[in-house]
Amino acid sequence: MSTRAWSVSTKVQLPVTSPAAPKNVNDGDLDTDLQHREVHAYRADMTTPAPHYVTLGRSGLRVHPICLGAMTFGTEWGFGTDVAHSDAMLSRYLELGGNFIDTANIYTKGHSEKVIGDYFRTGAGAGTRDRVVIATKFGGNMWPGDPNGGGSGCKGMMNAVEHSLRRLGTDYIDLLWCHFWDRLTPVEELMRGMEQLVRQGKVRHLGLSDHPAWVCALAQSFARHSGSTPLVALQIEYSLLQRTVEAELIPMAIHEGMGVTPWSPLRGGVLSGKFSRTHLPTDDGSTRVKSDSKFLHERTWVLLDALHAMAGRKNCSVAQLALRWTMNRPGVASTIIGTRTLAQLEDNMGSMSVTMTADESMALDALTKPELPFPCEFLEFVRSGIHNGTTINGVHGDGWPLSPQNASERW
Repeated sequence: MSTRAWSVSTKVQLPVTSPAAPKNVNDGDLDTDLQHREVHAYRADMTTPAPHYVTLGRSGLRVHPICLGAMTFGTEWGFGTDVAHSDAMLSRYLELGGNFIDTANIYTKGHSEKVIGDYFRTGAGAGTRDRVVIATKFGGNMWPGDPNGGGSGCKGMMNAVEHSLRRLGTDYIDLLWCHFWDRLTPVEELMRGMEQLVRQGKVRHLGLSDHPAWVCALAQSFARHSGSTPLVALQIEYSLLQRTVEAELIPMAIHEGMGVTPWSPLRGGVLSGKFSRTHLPTDDGSTRVKSDSKFLHERTWVLLDALHAMAGRKNCSVAQLALRWTMNRPGVASTIIGTRTLAQLEDNMGSMSVTMTADESMALDALTKPELPFPCEFLEFVRSGIHNGTTINGVHGDGWPLSPQNASERW
């Protein structure tokens, strides 16, 4: 494993869109050796007070490093935020330079899309719809008893998008996600359907959410060889408490030019800073974290102890540190926050000004190192057999003891 630390002081990592960019540059270090990639990643300066934006994947679409998740817009699911407070959060997010809003057809039974649509059609954001990037998803079934009401088939997809356009009060969607993998629909049908929406002018960019890495790679390969619109983004769960995506999804996204937009970077509130060994969650409805959460165990308490101590030294919040860690990871373009109050929004957006040293990042890495599936550990083991005492792209491989040591031993 390379001993070179990935610098995270004031930088975010972005995918390069230029084909002339240098390749295989060692600019990062993850447990899964993401520096072995063909698409070079660069970092953009975040030290200026002006709003800072990143390109999303291998595209020219500029988005804020923090995306405002709108799953909580509306109270139809028994939790969330009413319209007035949702509007206030939209206004404040935009005032702070944000321009990337993420929703889905099924969020709060469709009300989330309607809240956003009304805000930009007749509300405080009237006349500014073209100044923001609105992303929504299809795949969830809004029609009980109808087998074609959900999934990735063309029939369900087209119908879902028409209703999303109606609720959003717009004639185009900036980024359309397939919400989750539909095992029953061929990838070819999914990609042809999404391409048709692009050609109709109803959708500008495409992405996949919550799909296996092999499905994403297959879909991108189909787009590449059929001349269709490529996928530019991948939405997955990613946080200090969910790092298994580092095995295949993150390396795949970097290789395929898909900017990663992590959801639940605070693990549903576990990393919000509200909880500790001595302050456990209650089941009174004030938080989505339940007292019997499977994430509340000794390893999490050790992590939270470290985050609280680090936050105290840096004069920031635990949530800001957890967000900063996720934002700094290789491949990550824009991190999705889901807030229910203005105070939470202000705090989360404050992570833009938080810096984290290489030592601090490595300390958190060590506390949360995931157990990755085969062949990840095996490939670590055989590195010496490949490098055999050499350093390549900044990654050193020890000498291989079973290798011929001189010409007389080499058959």
